[in-house]
Amino acid sequence: MKAMVLKKLCDLKVDPCPLELEELPVPVPGSRDLLLKVSTCGVCHTELDEIEGRTPPRLPVVLGHQVVGRVVSAGSDTGLFRTGDRVGVAWIFSACGACKFCLAGNENLCPMFTATGRDADGGYAQYMVVPEAFAYSIPEYFSDAEAAPLLCAGAIGYRSLRLTGLRNGQRLGLTGFGASGHLVLKMARFRYPDTAIFVFARSAEERAFALELGAVWAGDGSEAAPDKLDAIIDTTPVWEPVVQALTQLEAGGRLVINAIRKEGDKKSLLDLDYPVHLWLEKEIKSVANITRRDVDEFLSLAEAMCLKPEVQLFGLEQANEALLQLKTGRIRGAKVLVID
Repeated sequence: MKAMVLKKLCDLKVDPCPLELEELPVPVPGSRDLLLKVSTCGVCHTELDEIEGRTPPRLPVVLGHQVVGRVVSAGSDTGLFRTGDRVGVAWIFSACGACKFCLAGNENLCPMFTATGRDADGGYAQYMVVPEAFAYSIPEYFSDAEAAPLLCAGAIGYRSLRLTGLRNGQRLGLTGFGASGHLVLKMARFRYPDTAIFVFARSAEERAFALELGAVWAGDGSEAAPDKLDAIIDTTPVWEPVVQALTQLEAGGRLVINAIRKEGDKKSLLDLDYPVHLWLEKEIKSVANITRRDVDEFLSLAEAMCLKPEVQLFGLEQANEALLQLKTGRIRGAKVLVID
């Protein structure tokens, strides 16, 4: 099979082609696994974190954790899916199933959590294997390309929105407006129709896109919103917007950080001015991975609200180009690899 393989960590701005096209053996599923013929795979900012070493993968590795494919074969101890079924694979590849977190439905916190495309080969390839318990049925409403971003950008956005504790009519802010941000805006407008949404984005194109989708205001990250916000979801890759967002919160507001790692100066949060940034019972909450429940619930919600992401398509061999565009900020919606 063809696969785009990461063999070493690097800085994308120095080495813009970190992935190599290779011929690899088609993987063999274990007794509880599915073998998938991959049709599409979303491109995520987390892959930049993997390539540049902020969340180091095992090497060599096939990246990609927003995967849509068809079941080609299944292990002897499977039974949920049949040959030909269309399924999705998300960031969560497996968990132990026995620890206190897994037993409580919080397998995203499991010490044995493994990630698709980081700890196990992912979807930048023609075939991949996945434990059947961590595969998801894709609603027919979505095409393969539309479904791929839902499996990470959408599902993690859903979890982030849930963790804000937002109530209808409260004001919501979004810092960053890429694949996840534009889906969160659509979700928030559907679930909280009286909520005003304010967007902080680095480019004029992203700000215009946010206004197209129904944001009441869009500005640069350094600008102050016209109102204080009850909750903010940060989807940016760097530290500075976190500090800036805290100044935008209403008393008792909550900042939800949707990122596995942050680029830049790790000490920048130590420069907080307590009265300005944290006083008046403001909260900071991180998002750690996703659970199977998040993916299942979000796919049902996405179908109910007819939520379709904006997508930009690339071929498998264009994976480096898609990643570089993501790195340099050329974003509108979600980037998706179409696997021949």
